[in-house]
Amino acid sequence: MNPSQFDARESVLDAEVEAQLCAYNSAFDELGLRFRWDARTLASLAMIDGEEAQIAAYIEMHHAHLLNAYSVVFLSRAILEKKNARYPARVPMRVESALPLTDVVHQPKTTSRREPVSYEIALPALAGV
Repeated sequence: MNPSQFDARESVLDAEVEAQLCAYNSAFDELGLRFRWDARTLASLAMIDGEEAQIAAYIEMHHAHLLNAYSVVFLSRAILEKKNARYPARVPMRVESALPLTDVVHQPKTTSRREPVSYEIALPALAGV
């Protein structure tokens, strides 16, 4: 494969990853979930077989408090259904480039000094899913 073919293949993969991320992040937003995935998160989950299992692992690892109100199966299926409505294809990820799930970087919530800080757990609005 010559360099231009390699670059074209990489840009197609980048576009696929962006479409996948947009679909996931839109699904989270539609369901009222405060998740935001990036390419690194998607790559870290690539070691897990199946999109529903990937979503479930992410929830269990990073948002376990939601499991007090919803089952992991319900949440992962609701997310996957919304994601697939926008982008049903699954991006083939290179497992060798995947990062361990513990390496996922969280984006801290920024607050202004005027904004009151609440430590209450807010559950997402999933009614009617």
